[in-house]
Amino acid sequence: MDRLHLMTVFVSVVENEGFASAARKLRLSPPAVSRAISELETRLGVKLLHRTTRHLQITEAGQRYYKDAKHIVTLSEEADDAVRGKNAVPRGLVRITASVLFGRLYVMDGIVSYLKQYPEMQLDALFVDRVVNMLEEGIDVAVRIGELQDSTYKAIRVGAVRRVFCASTQYLKEHGYPKKPEDLSEHRMILARGLSPTNELRFSKQGKNTSVRVNPFLTVSDNFSAEKAVLSDMGITRLLSYQVAESLAGGALKVILSDYESRPVPVHVVHREGRYSSARTRTLIDWMVEHLRAQPSLN
Repeated sequence: MDRLHLMTVFVSVVENEGFASAARKLRLSPPAVSRAISELETRLGVKLLHRTTRHLQITEAGQRYYKDAKHIVTLSEEADDAVRGKNAVPRGLVRITASVLFGRLYVMDGIVSYLKQYPEMQLDALFVDRVVNMLEEGIDVAVRIGELQDSTYKAIRVGAVRRVFCASTQYLKEHGYPKKPEDLSEHRMILARGLSPTNELRFSKQGKNTSVRVNPFLTVSDNFSAEKAVLSDMGITRLLSYQVAESLAGGALKVILSDYESRPVPVHVVHREGRYSSARTRTLIDWMVEHLRAQPSLN
């Protein structure tokens, strides 16, 4: 068999986690898929997959080979798409990642509308609160909040969010508005460790940076819990503006100390394109950029 075909079958088996699912995806019979993998292993002289009636496990050699084979198959598909140009119909699998809450609030709506427009596409969305290594985890597109450290990827800025201190209307009515950062020592503080890993809070006004140490009465590991506590009139917290956009728009929460906010945090769509740009990846990037730029809370 053609080597590129064998690589394509192997990549599909790994990504679909099975021979039967890969066969359906490639529109081949399961025996044809099994023969392709056996021929590839014979050519290479190594075992790529351990397979039983119930489980499929990729070997260490298979993991190394998958990365190279995936790259070659992708380049081949991108070259085909480049020749077809605008007539290329996007089809196939693209993997996208974002943080959990941002993905739920903003990225998911974009995914749904994209799949309605391009029904032959498949998307694998990984929403996790950590920085994903795009190359190691096979991610094609990422939505990143924060300054970018890695310059090897291409990035398109789609907006920005603010680090805001906020409290409920009722809490502020009972306890008053802090007018300067030092006033926070007289208030009940709630810290979300994702955004405030220490009790030392930093502020900026007219180019001058200051910090204030607070003694929180409640510390939580996630932003959703911090917002819930603040909505229950329990105190003041700091979150990213998109996380409380709905509560702010509805008047349930109020922003305080806005004159002391640090500079906005950029939001980018990050991708790792090769020499060519595949129709499936290109259309998703363009769609997500337009979708996110249309969000009022990000601009």
